[in-house]
Amino acid sequence: MASQVTTVFSTAPELSPPDELVTGEAVALAVRPAGFLLRALSGVIDLAASVAVLAVLFLTVSVLAAHLDAAIQTALTVVVLAISVLGFPMAIELGMHGRSLGRLAIGARVVRDDGGAAGIRHAFIRALAGVVEIYATLGGLAVIVALLNGRSKRIGDLLAGTFAQHERVPALSATGVPLPPVLTGWAEIADVAALPDSLARRLSSFLEHQARLSPQARFGLLTQFTNETLPYVHPVPAVDALTFLCGVSAVRRERESRALEAEARRLAALTPTLARRPNAFPER
Repeated sequence: MASQVTTVFSTAPELSPPDELVTGEAVALAVRPAGFLLRALSGVIDLAASVAVLAVLFLTVSVLAAHLDAAIQTALTVVVLAISVLGFPMAIELGMHGRSLGRLAIGARVVRDDGGAAGIRHAFIRALAGVVEIYATLGGLAVIVALLNGRSKRIGDLLAGTFAQHERVPALSATGVPLPPVLTGWAEIADVAALPDSLARRLSSFLEHQARLSPQARFGLLTQFTNETLPYVHPVPAVDALTFLCGVSAVRRERESRALEAEARRLAALTPTLARRPNAFPER
């Protein structure tokens, strides 16, 4: 475990590109699609809500239409089904801007494949496809399709060009990994490029919880994270893998913190100019 980074991890595999989407303006955004388990939980909550609405409407119609003829009762039944299966999911999704009761619970929102807001057309296609993949097959078809693609899309998402984006950001940790004293001199001359967001998140989580891992799991993850991080660092210090990763994390955190503080100072200096009205311009 204490072997040097330069000898044990001398070769690094190709980095897998982060999960990015490209907007219509050709801007790449790093977003987090909602995982399969979260989407499954969201679907169960939404299905329960739709069934509850269906039961309430059926009970109301059965009471009000008890003395009507069979044709009117059949028509009302069709209307109730359409409202519960199509109208209710569409209204909730449009009214909550891509969210639903289930997605609100898991912290997700439906957006277009280019990251834009989904509209009524997308909501209608998703609700219409849900009649087959959710209600007709009891969710089995949606589960199979969601397992076969990277963004956990169901058929409605594939037809509408949408996916569920995870928006709930975990709370920032109050403390970070300190810079190892042995790397103090290296940190002053090191060229540490910005890590991809996905790699930086996973590395931070690993360093925070690595003490609770088994030796075998810790060594495997150390190897993986070191191989992924090496292309962003020069020169590579002659230290063990854990010290190397702690040093990279501390250096990046310090430099990004300084950059954010400098940006905040620039904005504070510009605030009086931006807030000032033109000369002799009346206040209204």
